[in-house]
This record gives sequence, C-alpha cells and structure tokens, in this order.
Amino acid sequence: MNYRHAFHAGNHCDVVKHVVLCLVLDRLKAKDKPFAVLDTHAGRGLYDLEGEAALKTGEHAGGVRRLAADPAPPPAIRPFLEAVLRANPFGGARWYPGSPVIIADALRPGDSAKFCELHPEERAALEGALAGRSSVRVFDRDGYQAVRAFLPPPERRGLVLIDPPFEQPGEYDRLADALKDGLRRWATGVFMIWRPVKDDAGWRRFQHAVEDVGDTLSLDVTIRGPVPDKLTGSGLFIVNPPYGLSASLVEAAPWLAARLAIGPGAGWSLVEREKGALIRKEAGTVS
Repeated sequence: MNYRHAFHAGNHCDVVKHVVLCLVLDRLKAKDKPFAVLDTHAGRGLYDLEGEAALKTGEHAGGVRRLAADPAPPPAIRPFLEAVLRANPFGGARWYPGSPVIIADALRPGDSAKFCELHPEERAALEGALAGRSSVRVFDRDGYQAVRAFLPPPERRGLVLIDPPFEQPGEYDRLADALKDGLRRWATGVFMIWRPVKDDAGWRRFQHAVEDVGDTLSLDVTIRGPVPDKLTGSGLFIVNPPYGLSASLVEAAPWLAARLAIGPGAGWSLVEREKGALIRKEAGTVS
C-alpha cells in the first residue's frame, strides 16, 4: 500500500505495458459483442509528468518522451500514442494516462470496467480521473480477492489486467494462484500479467506453476543487459492472447527495444505457446 506510481509514470516499463494493453483492447473492440475489464492494481489513472514526483526521478524522459519524439512510429505503436494524445487535448505531453484511463477511453456502450486500488489517496485521485463515466466502478479492494469476487463478468468476454507493484516477497506465488483461480472461473477471458525483469528465480517458479494454463504469449523488452538485482526491463505474460496480437508485437518489440535502450544488451523476446507446445519464438538485440 505504500507504493506510489507517480515517481515512475511514463517510464520504460509503463510504455511497454501500455503499448500491449492498447493492442489487446483494440482486438477486443474488433467484435461487436460487449466486453468487461478488471484492473486489479489500478493506481491513480492519470499522472502529471510536470508534478513533483515525476520530476524527482525523471523516468518518463527515458520512456514516453522518447516514443513521442519519434517521427515515424510503426502502426502497432500508434494506438498507444493516440491514448497519450487523448490525455493531452490542449497539446504537449504533460499528462500520462495510466491503465484505468486507457481502458475507460476504450469502452463502448455496453462495455464495462472495474478498478481496484487500496491506497486511499491514489483511489481518490482515480475516482476523480474517471468521474462521470457510468460504465466504470472503483473499489477499495485487494486485487487478488477481486479476481475471485468479480469473475466471470456478465459480458462473458474481456480482460483481466494484473499489475502488482512487486513490493512484497512471494508475489509470483500470489500471481500464479490468482491466475489459476481466475481461469477456473473464466476460462475464456484474456489475462494479462505485467512483471519486472529482475527476479529470475521467481519468474521461473511462476512459469512452472502455470505451464498448463493453455494458450500463452510472453513478451520481454529490456533496456540493457542483465545486472544482478537491478531492473533491466519488463515483461508481459498473456493467457488467451487475442488473434493477431503476436504479429503486432513482433512489429512493436524491436522498435521499443531500440527506442528505450540505455546500454549494451538491450533487446526483446517473444514466446508463444498453444496448450503448452511452443509455436513461435522470436528475439532480437539492439546493435
């Protein structure tokens, strides 16, 4: 509950996560049937990149600022850049949209979203960022408990985003338990889990625990080579990935790795499996 994302908003981890989130939402909107979204660790929804917290770390300079400055981004990046533009209707890039605002902006009539946030100040800010939107609700609730409480949704199709701050030991164990419980309740839902590229042992333990969950896609984007106990990138683990997502990520990932790199060893990898069997594995490094 002590984690404040405002210090890290718009950094390299955020942009990788939100590029993929925008692509998943676009795939969900490709069908007319309504969908639901559950965001288990929502944060405040909208971040001031000129505020004290963001300026103290300056992490957004190595993230969203680099992407926004590129004159010719590939098509797979454009949904994310459009989300940033919507958050700044008067120009510039002062405001960075977190996942709740990105999700809320993507909803159509009939779609819905639930957001969970335990920190009282962050939750109050989230409620303000989403004010006036009848299709969304904000809850003072543990995100892992929400997986059990809110699934399956009435819409029967949609997304669960699990993006914990990784402050507590054993986070990968909780993630694995929540994912398996969520899939028992909603076998056809898209589950998207963010992780820091840091705790290799925890990540391997998680992979082993969920190796039989079905169709999966793993994407990693690193900004430098491995450094013990240091954050060097971020990854996404997606269960029931929407059709066409992997092709978009193969387009997006090399560009992201190149734009976000800060040192030798930066790169990307994508692994896609169907019912546990490897069907696609691609990777690249930044020269």
